[in-house]
Amino acid sequence: MSELRYHPFLETWVMTATHRQDRTFLPPLDFCPLCPTQAGGFPTEIPAEDFDIVVFENRFPSLRRNPEPPAVEGLAMAPVRPSSGVCEVVVYTSDHAGSFAELSLPKVERLVRVWKDRYTELSSIPEVEYVFIFENKGREIGVTLSHPHGQIYAYPYIPATLAQELASERNYWEATGTTLWDDWLGAELSDGRRVIAEDSEFVAVVPYFARYPYEVWVVARRGVRSLAGADEATLDALAEALRKVARAYDRLFGFSLPYVMAMHQEPAAAGYEFARLHVEFYPPHRTHDKLKYLAGSEAGAGAFINDTLPESSAARLRACVE
Repeated sequence: MSELRYHPFLETWVMTATHRQDRTFLPPLDFCPLCPTQAGGFPTEIPAEDFDIVVFENRFPSLRRNPEPPAVEGLAMAPVRPSSGVCEVVVYTSDHAGSFAELSLPKVERLVRVWKDRYTELSSIPEVEYVFIFENKGREIGVTLSHPHGQIYAYPYIPATLAQELASERNYWEATGTTLWDDWLGAELSDGRRVIAEDSEFVAVVPYFARYPYEVWVVARRGVRSLAGADEATLDALAEALRKVARAYDRLFGFSLPYVMAMHQEPAAAGYEFARLHVEFYPPHRTHDKLKYLAGSEAGAGAFINDTLPESSAARLRACVE
């Protein structure tokens, strides 16, 4: 059973998906559903003995193309609606032991083009309002499958954090006539202390307002609003920038660092000329053996406490960049 219930106090939707309780949880290697299917072996989600990159619809989706009716009636102030949308899995490689950081640059370049293809196609579905591409890496994040993969959610609404970001961008645009992205990125580049890598297309930076100790944003320099508007050079540059950050993370503490990687871009509808394609990384580690937990202030009030100075974090990460 899955449905969308409106949260009137936060003015957003909550997905309920009871069937996800039954999804596969950290299976042994011989029963990984994201590995290739070998002759005589366990039949996985991918009926091939080898592959490059594979995309398929999630067997345990929070959103469905043809959802069933809701199980309950809505409240006057909190309606309920079917959980329309799409949830996809993107498997990066047939190598179970690999990671995004260990992919070759040509492979990441192909992956970025797969993301572009899926963003473009899913954005064309009438009920879809936002296509969100992301990766959860590591048990500390709560992953249920360790095989290198990411996910794509095509939401029938714009989720709260993304909606707030877009509203702030719109307000700044209307008040100043310039984009918040150009002015903020200009300030970061002028200061320089928090920039960890840059080229002619993208800047990787620990933002001045970072909420996590080693949070990094990879931001397009110019007004590229989505993958759909990115040309070949921009796609290649994005692949290189993301790979560079992921590899720097693995050098930071000497192990494969867990993280959430979240791609923000313009919604499916037009009218967001102030938006900017960027990717945000949130690693949970604050030291090599300590995690940053989202406890009372963060989870209860939405008020983040950063245990480090962004300038110090950036200096450490910059030293880890190839």
